[in-house]
Amino acid sequence: MRVRTLFFGATADEVGKRELELCLDESTTASQALSNIVEQFPRLSTHKLRISINLSYALGEEVLRDGDELAIFTAVSGG
Repeated sequence: MRVRTLFFGATADEVGKRELELCLDESTTASQALSNIVEQFPRLSTHKLRISINLSYALGEEVLRDGDELAIFTAVSGG
């Protein structure tokens, strides 16, 4: 299955692009996909990463589906 992966802020800087397409096995969870990405781009491991699936925050145990959009970004705080 194919999942569109978007990177924002510092994650885009570390990866060197804002978007890539992942080819994943069926029943891959968001956290498994994130682990695969961190293996490819180890500098991401220095960041506190957050993810969303199809514009909704995700915890990681969600199973991805073909055509999903996975976004990876750093934790942000506001005031």
